[in-house]
Amino acid sequence: MHVSIRTVSIAALIVGLILALLVTAFREEPVAVDLATVERGSLVITVDAEGETRVRELYTVSAPISGTLLRLPLSVGDPVVAGETVVAQVQPASAPLLDSRSRAQAEASLLEADAQVLFAEAEVARTLAEVRYSISQSERAEALVARGAASLTRLEDAGMQVELAQSGAASAEARLAMARASQERARAALDDPGEATGVFACCVQLFAPSDGMVLSQSDVSARPVVAGETLLSIGDPAALEVVVNLLSADATRLQEGALATLERWGGDGVLEARLRRIEPTARTVVSALGIEEQRVDALLDITTSGPGQAGLGHGFSVYARIEEWRTDDALLVPLSAAFRDGAQWYVFQALEGIAIKQPVELGRHDGRLAVVKEGLGSGAQVITHPPDTLVEGSAISERVRF
Repeated sequence: MHVSIRTVSIAALIVGLILALLVTAFREEPVAVDLATVERGSLVITVDAEGETRVRELYTVSAPISGTLLRLPLSVGDPVVAGETVVAQVQPASAPLLDSRSRAQAEASLLEADAQVLFAEAEVARTLAEVRYSISQSERAEALVARGAASLTRLEDAGMQVELAQSGAASAEARLAMARASQERARAALDDPGEATGVFACCVQLFAPSDGMVLSQSDVSARPVVAGETLLSIGDPAALEVVVNLLSADATRLQEGALATLERWGGDGVLEARLRRIEPTARTVVSALGIEEQRVDALLDITTSGPGQAGLGHGFSVYARIEEWRTDDALLVPLSAAFRDGAQWYVFQALEGIAIKQPVELGRHDGRLAVVKEGLGSGAQVITHPPDTLVEGSAISERVRF
């Protein structure tokens, strides 16, 4: 049977097309992935938290007496000089006005006090007379004893009478002083409040306790105040510190003297700072999610000086990053490339278009990069964010990004 060459060629072509379609249908499509290169570099691990600036030495001026606070002579932001600038004036409280009943009682008290003074004066006059009489009797007894007309016992009795009379006179004078004091107290209760005299008649002037400026005022208007009430605060805004509220678990990982940076403070660039102290006592704080947390304050000193922190003042918000650990030379892999299988860390390494599941040992990480201790070398390519469909030996191709 004769078969033409043309027929054979067509059949071969058809068979080839069928084989090509079968290969294409059963061939695994490469998985599009993102690749990253393992490189050496520096890594800094920080504890990050919101913070607030405050004047390091803040002075609070309070009312020393109860009375009327006159309108404050200064405004917030005004400079003050220690011991020279008057920051507040307090007028002492006046005596309350008396109603008719209270005035009648006060007048009766004054009359009683006047009578007690008269009685005490009479007692003083009587006791002084007794003293004079006892002295004369003692002198007469002494003369009689000298002539032998009286015994020594009579002289001793006369001396005793002199001492008793003098003691009675001293007591009478003390009672007179007490009566006069009561008289003054009763008279003062009747004084008109508008007739106050003395050093406190006008006002008590309060001077600035330190150099700086007025940072806050309770109220600039004149008003009644009580002793100990806060009037204003003074401080030097050039001497600032930063208070950072940390979780106690994070604070235990930090060392005093650690370097820090301050961001989001409103100015250009980043401010440098240093951790000065971590408060020894934590407090319980309820978070926005209703979870109780143990919080502790960390104090930072700003080391950037000059115009670098211009405009920063008391109570300003900052974002602090405090160094917990640092290395200047380590093999780093993106943490997004690592995953766990049991207790072991793995990465998918890209070798000639094939995904190889590679066990690795990781060290510290900052949430973005991790230190590679074993399992990878510098320059190795790993797959970041590996999909769940990726398995050992899968064909891969790098995703093209536009």
